Amino acid sequence: MLIASIPWFVVPSLTLGPFTLQSFGLLSAAGILVGMQVAAGAARRDGLDAKVVLDFSVIAEAVCLVGGRLVHLVFYHPEEQADPLRILKVWEGLSSMGGLAGAILTAAVWFRRRRLRFAPFGDAYALGLAPGWGIARLGCFTVHDHPGVRSDSWLAVDFPGGPRHDLGLDEALLLFALAALLAWLRRSGRMKGRLLPLLAVCYGIGRFLLDFLRARPGDLAYADGRQLGLTFAQWFAMGLVAWGATRLVGPRPTGAAR
Repeated sequence: MLIASIPWFVVPSLTLGPFTLQSFGLLSAAGILVGMQVAAGAARRDGLDAKVVLDFSVIAEAVCLVGGRLVHLVFYHPEEQADPLRILKVWEGLSSMGGLAGAILTAAVWFRRRRLRFAPFGDAYALGLAPGWGIARLGCFTVHDHPGVRSDSWLAVDFPGGPRHDLGLDEALLLFALAALLAWLRRSGRMKGRLLPLLAVCYGIGRFLLDFLRARPGDLAYADGRQLGLTFAQWFAMGLVAWGATRLVGPRPTGAAR
């Protein structure tokens, strides 16, 4: 008999007047704020303008919502496109990799328009992205919106119907481990200027493998769709690994931000 070590739980919503606050939204917001502050602090210690980090982050987060929602509707649940109004309901489903794709496109445009080089800020963004994303993934875990395959793992959650992996938890643990690694490398002075490519490679590999643990269509009524047997995140993860690998073997980024 499969026995999960983590019992099923539901985090109650908090009602404040006309507003209803859920754990997913609160932890996502906390992750964004933590990530921005960690990145800004790292930029200051590198002698860079922290305002650049904060200004870009605000714009990027807005585009992330759009990218995350579009990928959710196009690649994961195209059946939801039948109701045009659902396109605007970002709280009903977002793709984290779609959001990341939006952030990457935003960076390409935003930094170019301001005649700034992105590379000097790479370490700062890596140091903020890993823990911030990990906190946001804990929000996914609290609402169990990424159910996985059935499992008797000690990390399995006792979903209604039987214990399964909870990919929100699994990915949060991966990201926190990567955050600890990046922080150690930062303190030791290793991999200076290469922390973002390293994060892309490590997270890309980890996410590619973790998505094989996601529930498949036919197993659950609301499982994520696949393209040629892989999720959108897995296809995108391969791109992250390729990008990161080329930057890790190339020359170390040097020079000022401008």
